[in-house]
Amino acid sequence: MNLRHFGLVVAIAIATPLLHAEVKASQVENQLHNLRSVPEDQKPATIIKLAADIKSLPANAQKVSYADALVHMSTEGDMGKDALQAVADTLTAALTETPVKPKGNKVPMPYYDLAKLVHYEHVDTTMTDPQYVKSAQMLVDNDAAVEKVDFTLKDLKGKKVTLSELRGKIVMVNFWATWCAPCRVEMQDLDALSLYFAPQGLVVLSITDEEMFKVGSFLGGTKYFPTVLLDPDGRVHQQFHVTGIPNTFLLGRDGKLLAVAIDQRTRRQFLAMLSQTDLHP
Repeated sequence: MNLRHFGLVVAIAIATPLLHAEVKASQVENQLHNLRSVPEDQKPATIIKLAADIKSLPANAQKVSYADALVHMSTEGDMGKDALQAVADTLTAALTETPVKPKGNKVPMPYYDLAKLVHYEHVDTTMTDPQYVKSAQMLVDNDAAVEKVDFTLKDLKGKKVTLSELRGKIVMVNFWATWCAPCRVEMQDLDALSLYFAPQGLVVLSITDEEMFKVGSFLGGTKYFPTVLLDPDGRVHQQFHVTGIPNTFLLGRDGKLLAVAIDQRTRRQFLAMLSQTDLHP
């Protein structure tokens, strides 16, 4: 082998891993883009494979971004514990390899998203970064603050509804919007559950920060059983520390916070939340 040929072989050998990594990253990006179109029964396995693909990427900020994006998409519906754990493991690995520096006192979103997975979806993590620890404590503090929240909002007919006046009822506070596709998916289940459990004392409050005409036009006079409330200035959203929708809080008859859904839920998942109350099917 002459020196010129040897140099060419070496150059190809060095470049090949980089090309492979670039192609694989583009494949991951494409999979993330198409994940919502995957049939529901195939999504858990698809998410587990995608989590493994992301985990195999070289350590960099883009890998953290991919892992964090997968977190947001894996909580839409019932993906199962294995899929959620795989996602948590991937984000943990990405953040361990490439820590994200905070800007001022604000916790970087990937740490907060990982903490939400662990706190509300009950998966595990080995993460010990101070930004993660801070995020985990923020969620504990937020939950405690939610139990102290009271508000008065108007429904589509201008009638005022006050949360504290519903003590003795089991209350689901659901944050949604007309433009939110996952919100629209779970509305049918919320409607059915609200109607079925109303005689036992369940009240579902569906809160949006959109203006009345837009919400009224969207509902189009349909008989949606949950009480739709308007929060035009977003104050109640802030009181519940809502950073994404849909987001649902389950309050017991004494006002204690029993469960939180951080994203779209299926009927089965809503029933699992309600099983923590005295309601019975």
